Amino acid sequence: MSPIVDFAREAPGVESPAFTTVPELSAGFDLLYEQKFAAAREAFASWESRNPEEPFGEVAVAASYLFEELSRQGVLTSDFFLNEKKFLRGIDGNPDPERMSHFRDALVRARELAGERQKTNPNDGEALLALTLAAGMESDAESILQKRHLAGLKQMKKANGYAKELLAQHPDAADAYIAPGIANYIIGSQSAGSRFVLRFDGIHGDKKLGMEQVARTAENGRYLRPFAKIILALAARREKQNALARRLFRELREQYPDSELFASEYAKAMSVASGD
Repeated sequence: MSPIVDFAREAPGVESPAFTTVPELSAGFDLLYEQKFAAAREAFASWESRNPEEPFGEVAVAASYLFEELSRQGVLTSDFFLNEKKFLRGIDGNPDPERMSHFRDALVRARELAGERQKTNPNDGEALLALTLAAGMESDAESILQKRHLAGLKQMKKANGYAKELLAQHPDAADAYIAPGIANYIIGSQSAGSRFVLRFDGIHGDKKLGMEQVARTAENGRYLRPFAKIILALAARREKQNALARRLFRELREQYPDSELFASEYAKAMSVASGD
């Protein structure tokens, strides 16, 4: 496997996780979606050891810890998404402190590596993708797990900004669409009064646009396509777009037949009368 170099001076054939699918990373994310978190981290660490200047390795490690905690808390389920109090306010109780510490350490390292790349090229695509995903994950952690909603909104705004910078230059970096997509959907789901207040901070919400943006990642993402399908399917359940939810959960169940999560959510979606 060729080492990663700065996208601005990338040579033909060099693998770059923002703009090509790196098989080893893709396999690691497959383990993540199968809820094999330790094995996924081992795969990410192996790739990272040979690409120490690349921030995406630390982004992937951070994702493994966040996804594990979201799974442990039952966040990526229709039971959570269809519970308005939990969806808008966050989990009951507290997240695992050790897991969250590892998550934040990985984010710090990812941002440091992204900053080093930006010293050479402020518009570096790898750096912008890492910063987009880091801010998006931190927003999820703050809002859903830590229930620090203002801090979550600030990170959501940062993720939106980084994504806009990246996608203006590289619209094919499809994994980045999930950050503004989740932001638009969550803010759009707030009450009219809450959305009005948020507009003064430059934060807008649009559920329809949010689902369209998440769909861009669900259709064309390199590593986050299954995650985007999960979010889109659960949003579809909320919006009573049951045919869409059934299709997405069926695809996830077929892709990951050993996953109890996808089998369970597909069964729940199938039990709901079509609202389309």
